Amino acid sequence: MKKLTTALLLLISVLNLGCNSEEPWENWKTGDILFQNGDCGDFCEAIKKVTAGYKGQSFSHNGMLINENGNWMVLEAVSQGVQITPLEVFLNRYTTKEGNPKVNVGRLKAAYQHLIPEAILFGKTLVGKPYDSGFDLKNDAYYCSELIHFSLMDANKGLPVFDTPPMTFKDPATNETFSVWEKYFAKLNLEIPEGKPGLNPGGMSLSPALDIIHNFENP
Repeated sequence: MKKLTTALLLLISVLNLGCNSEEPWENWKTGDILFQNGDCGDFCEAIKKVTAGYKGQSFSHNGMLINENGNWMVLEAVSQGVQITPLEVFLNRYTTKEGNPKVNVGRLKAAYQHLIPEAILFGKTLVGKPYDSGFDLKNDAYYCSELIHFSLMDANKGLPVFDTPPMTFKDPATNETFSVWEKYFAKLNLEIPEGKPGLNPGGMSLSPALDIIHNFENP
């Protein structure tokens, strides 16, 4: 009887080990919006300063989760243009000193879930389009939040899911334009689009259209 009890305990221990070896969070769903706290120097700091994100967190980038032949990928707009990135690469792009991805997961509310398949189809037609360096909603180039905005708007028959409030490139502490943006737009020979409609990851994370359902940085 003792040998049988020992064997059962050993079996239970093995089963428990198997359960605990799973990924810490696997509740992925197509169309999830991943909000990233990136470390890209002065640019990221300027983006994060103008709009605090969900629960005061700082976000400088976002992308939409898609599934390609059973593999989780992220549709995103980066400096190289619109592209599809493996989820693992996206999650490990920026991590804490403990190795946790600096990412929050947002999920569209039930009223918008039906838009996701068409939004992804539209977004994938934009792969290869250039990055929108001028943050202009009227050109044929895309920055991260803009890509998600237009993909969902196309699926929603032209009605926006996310707001496009006036953009600001000024430090809220001084009301002066961040020097990094002055240099950036001067190099592009463009006027700073202060007050023009736009989006950023922090503001989008506060949208009533979605819920933040997981924080990898502080699980």
